[in-house]
Amino acid sequence: MLEIRHLTKVYEGGVRALQDVNLTVREGEFLVIIGLSGSGKSTLMRCINRLVEPTEGQVLYRGMDVTAATPEELRLIRRRIAMVFQHFNLVRRSTVLTNVLSGRLGYVNPWKSLVHQFPPEEVARAMQNLGRVGIAEKAHARADELSGGQQQRVGIARALMQEPEMILADEPVSALDPATSHSVLRYLEEINREDGTTVLCNLHFLDLARRYGTRIIALKEGRLIFDGKPSDIDRARFREIYGEEAEEVGVS
Repeated sequence: MLEIRHLTKVYEGGVRALQDVNLTVREGEFLVIIGLSGSGKSTLMRCINRLVEPTEGQVLYRGMDVTAATPEELRLIRRRIAMVFQHFNLVRRSTVLTNVLSGRLGYVNPWKSLVHQFPPEEVARAMQNLGRVGIAEKAHARADELSGGQQQRVGIARALMQEPEMILADEPVSALDPATSHSVLRYLEEINREDGTTVLCNLHFLDLARRYGTRIIALKEGRLIFDGKPSDIDRARFREIYGEEAEEVGVS
């Protein structure tokens, strides 16, 4: 479904965020990416949909070369690959419903969408997706009136509006408490299992990765150093990924 070949990203100043990363993602996986802050997790995620331009290498999505796509081709690819952001990326003064409907911008009349005129069937779709993440009653509240966990659920509902084949979740629970983190990840797990939507998710805590991932990869200093089953990460692997001095912290 997704193939990454020799992907390298060098930022200004010579900082190598990714170094020759090779990865194949199969349809229907819940792939969790772990590693220390600065290991390249977010850069990898954003190179997949070209929010960040790779320096070298290729990203192939269903055989299409994302890295060489024209603006129009890229727009069509991004319809199929939704993103859930670390800091929610909502329009805080707009209603929850309007934020969710913005996930449909690639499909509706752009002029009408600018004045928030969406067809009734799209409004119904948005309400259905809000119901799916348990906050339909918040549809007409302002986004900034919601808790962090509720805002992230709005982000998931917005992603669902794209009817995506793949969801990229970039540190979706890093700003949330443990109980809320599980709540948000369970919705992503449900979408993965019930819809067959492939999920790529960056996480900090190994116990969350083990709980939700069907497969885990680990990055360290921009290099892929582990690719395997959650159960394969023993104490030695943990130290290899996080460093000799690191202690495993659980999220109950």
